[in-house]
Amino acid sequence: MDKFWLKSYPPGVPAEIDCTQYRSLAHLLEDAFRKYADRNAYVCMDRFLSYRELDEQSQAIGAWLQNRGLEKGARVGIMLPNVLQFPVIMAGILRAGYAVVNINPLYTARELLHQLNDSGAEAIFVLENFASVLEAVIAKTRVKHVVVSSMGDMLGTVKGTIVNFVVRTVKKMVPAYSLPHAVRFKAMQAEAAHLSLRPVAIGHDDIAFLQYTGGTTGLAKGAILLHRNVIANVLQNEAWLQPGLKYESPDHQMIFVCALPLYHIYALNICALMGNRLGALNVLVPNPRDIPGFVRELAKYKVNVFPAVNTLYNAVLNNADFHKLDFSSYMICNGGGMAVQKSVADRWLALTGRPIIEGYGLSETSPVVSVNRIDISEFTGTIGLPIPSTEIAILDDDGKAVDFGQSGEIAIRGPQVMAGYWKRDDETAKVMTPDGFFKSGDIGVMDEAGYLRIVDRKKDMILVSGFNVYPNEIEEVIASFPGVLECACIGVPDEHSGEAVKLFVIKKDQGLTVEMLVTYCKQELTGYKRPKYIEFRSELPKSNVGKILRRQLRDEKKAA
Repeated sequence: MDKFWLKSYPPGVPAEIDCTQYRSLAHLLEDAFRKYADRNAYVCMDRFLSYRELDEQSQAIGAWLQNRGLEKGARVGIMLPNVLQFPVIMAGILRAGYAVVNINPLYTARELLHQLNDSGAEAIFVLENFASVLEAVIAKTRVKHVVVSSMGDMLGTVKGTIVNFVVRTVKKMVPAYSLPHAVRFKAMQAEAAHLSLRPVAIGHDDIAFLQYTGGTTGLAKGAILLHRNVIANVLQNEAWLQPGLKYESPDHQMIFVCALPLYHIYALNICALMGNRLGALNVLVPNPRDIPGFVRELAKYKVNVFPAVNTLYNAVLNNADFHKLDFSSYMICNGGGMAVQKSVADRWLALTGRPIIEGYGLSETSPVVSVNRIDISEFTGTIGLPIPSTEIAILDDDGKAVDFGQSGEIAIRGPQVMAGYWKRDDETAKVMTPDGFFKSGDIGVMDEAGYLRIVDRKKDMILVSGFNVYPNEIEEVIASFPGVLECACIGVPDEHSGEAVKLFVIKKDQGLTVEMLVTYCKQELTGYKRPKYIEFRSELPKSNVGKILRRQLRDEKKAA
């Protein structure tokens, strides 16, 4: 394939990366632990964790798991928010030769049961806040080993005790549970201190993660991410970001904000794994929905890299104290997970002086596929160029490539593309082409310079009297209206036009009315694109990373 987009690459970014420099992710991590032993790797609630401590404690956890008799390749679940235990446990699982199953801590019992049974997980690390959900399903799973942790377990004796008291007693965030055979995290640590990690032959083709998709088309599916898939994407991302990493000195330590959840592939790769590779300090934020608390954390550090989704950018921009921060150290502000709205990007640039660098990826691609150039001076509205070692084709319904500027399904080929869906050969066959391209389900266009633009997901498209309406376009227009905080739109059945556009809006200005929006839409949108129905809401359903769930809004309408 002619990689014509390479002519648009910034100076210094290679066309290809070499992932053979690491035998496995364990090798990548151990290299960072050795190289940056005296640096701090993570900080959470003012407690720092050094690379040396991360090395020692992850070795101990890996040894403890091996001592339980788990065979190489066994799946181990992590059901934790962004606390210091997460990176330690993740590294321990990988170094012991097992596969990580990342689990959203906010899962319902039904969702958790599906993921545990589908993955065949034999062990799980869970925060006590969510242990009652595990209790409800564990008897129906293959899980034999449970380690229960608390928020304060790695915060030191005094602070940890205070935090646990507040969480359990003051805020009452730990529902009663009974897991008789579970081990407490600290007891596990004490036992593990006397054990040694046995060397395991881990290679590129071993499974590193079962990364479950959001289940937007039904039950969640586990994307099989091999060690080579994730190594490749770490190196691809690092290569792409290099032009924007303007170090103050050769030993300058980057500071990453890790507000997005580590159990999501975006933060897992960009913050944890690439951050470790660069010897960075990651500021872990357990609850980014507490915007005032999040802003207070940001004020403590000279932040360099700020990955976020549109809703998080929007939320901090609407916080008065955020506007008082010093943004002079900010180098790279990445946007992903959902479309970044121009109105949000423009406000961010005006305040911080840094553009939001929008990119695109999926769980199935480890995740990053394309990113805008790091040296842009303003928001582009595109999802950028294919990153090194990546090929992208825009395909029609027959699987044939379309011309520049024509819309079609985005298909991706590269070392970061998953090995398939776990135990779902049928679903894998639907998305993989014979020549190795992964069909994303996203509709996009590519121009002659190689820049990609998302039009929408296939299933989100609304058909109004034979005309295609794409929700992203409507939402982009509505979001720029001064009185709108957030919005989403879906298609609803209509006897006249087949489908009609329904708009859901959260007000920023309580004086906002339906009539004002109708007038605005008449100015900005052609007739068939205008919302026929407008509903004000106090909140919109969102995924674990803050992505607005149109599917849930559609399901509400069907049930009504």
